Parts: sequence; C-alpha cells; structure tokens
Amino acid sequence: MSLFLASLGFGLVTAAVLAIAAVGFTMQFAVTDVLNLAYGAVMIASAFVAYALNQAGVNVWIGLLAAAAAGAVGSVLLNQGIYTPFQRRIGDAARSRITLVIVSLGMTLIIEFGLQAIVGGTSVSYTMSQGPTVRAGGLVLTAVQFVIIGLAVVVMAAVHGLLRYTKLGKAMRATSANRSLARNCGIRTGRIVTVTWAVTGALCGIAGTVFAINNGSFGATSADLFLVVILAAVFLGGPGSAYGAMLGALIIGLATEISAAYITPSYKDVIAFAVLLIMLAVRPSGLLGTAVS
Repeated sequence: MSLFLASLGFGLVTAAVLAIAAVGFTMQFAVTDVLNLAYGAVMIASAFVAYALNQAGVNVWIGLLAAAAAGAVGSVLLNQGIYTPFQRRIGDAARSRITLVIVSLGMTLIIEFGLQAIVGGTSVSYTMSQGPTVRAGGLVLTAVQFVIIGLAVVVMAAVHGLLRYTKLGKAMRATSANRSLARNCGIRTGRIVTVTWAVTGALCGIAGTVFAINNGSFGATSADLFLVVILAAVFLGGPGSAYGAMLGALIIGLATEISAAYITPSYKDVIAFAVLLIMLAVRPSGLLGTAVS
C-alpha cells in the first residue's frame, strides 16, 4: 500500500505538469488549426529563460513568470513569422495541415539545436530548495511538488474561467467551432488567433519551467519524449478539448507513475501509449472529443 501511495503522489505531480502542457497544446490546436510539434522546443527554450534569470540570482518562481512571457512572445512570433505565411501560401486546408506538421518538425530542430549552440549540450538545474518533505502514510511529496500541483489547479481553474465566463473565451470557442461563421458574426478571428497563440504560449512557458523543476535537470532536447506524452494525453482526452486534455493528463500521469512502481520505470512511457491505443480502439474521438460522422 505504501508503494502504491508513493507512486500515486508522483503520478499527481506528473499529471499536474502534463495538464498545463496538454491544455495549452490542445487549445492551440483547436483555435488555430495548427498541430504545433515545436511546442516542446518552445517549452524548453522558455525554461532556459527562467534558468538564465535564476543563475543571475532571481527566484525561480519569478523566473517562471518570465518564462511564461517568453513562451507567449515566442509562440506569437512563430505563428506570424512561419505558420501564417505558409497557411496563406498553400490555401487548401488539408494540404496546409500536413505541410505545417512538417514545418513544425523543422522548427523543432531549428529551435533545439539553436538553443544547444547557445547553452551547450550538458544538462543544467535550477538553484532552488525543494523545501520540507511532507509524509502522509505512504504518500511522500516535497513542498515544491505541492506547489506544482497547486499551480496546475490554479491554471486549470483560470482556463475554465476564461473559456466559460469571458468574451474572449466565447470568441475562442466560436472560432474553434467554425472560423468562417465566427468571422461572419463579427468576431475578429485574426486577432483571436493571435491572442490564442499568446495565451497558449504562456501556458507552454509555465509548463516548460515546472517540467524542468520536476525533472531536476534539463537540456535543450529534454522535452522531445515529453511531447509524445503530451500528444498521448491530448488524443486520449479528445483533440481540441481543454477539459479532455485535463482528464487525459490525469489518467496518463497516474498510469505512468503507478505502473513504474510495479514495472521497470524505463517502460512507463510505453504505458501512456498502451492506454491511448486501447482508448482509440474503443472511442477514436477520445474521452471527451466529438465523434465525426
């Protein structure tokens, strides 16, 4: 039982990090219609912004705010400088999606290896205290891990409030459902797309920093495998559904860490895909996704 509780605690922390990343990724995809596989690279680049400030003596939690800003600015520039010109040039929606996937893979390499040329190929760590360890039965978590879980809860609540109770959120949902109809109804869809890139980029920056904190050390390519886990959570919950991403992150986070306690830990990411494949066989649209006839 103590082993299960310990793995449950680690699972909640993993789910918290994954939820922040997956919600940002799926909102970006839903509103902008871009499957941005450079998301992980932007995460790590943002984490390095927080690291640079941390090495200059700034508290890492202050650095997290700078990472969020860096993620927002970087994502907007990535869209306006790369993705939007390609979308305009290609025109056809189906061809555009395929082309942008390839372009985003190219941007991943450019960002990661460009970052590696600047920061080097070695892993680094934030200078910070993990705080006291809290024990409750077999559940053992540090103060920092509790902060990560709390931060994820706050972010999820903020996303819920944004989508349900603000004009911006309603405009984002309308643009996601039908961009042409939303435009004809007077919604400035171009501006909504830009704001969406900024909001999801900020989530990307936050996710990158908490990912780096939780990992303990990180390098320029550390998010490559984590991006695959993000995709598993997104498609498990239902592509384009923020609430589906939250649920998918919880399931994947718990499944990977609990399985790691009873199976070889190096295979825990395989569990994420086993869960995903089973779900896709039963419900291809995901847990909370809308089935397409």
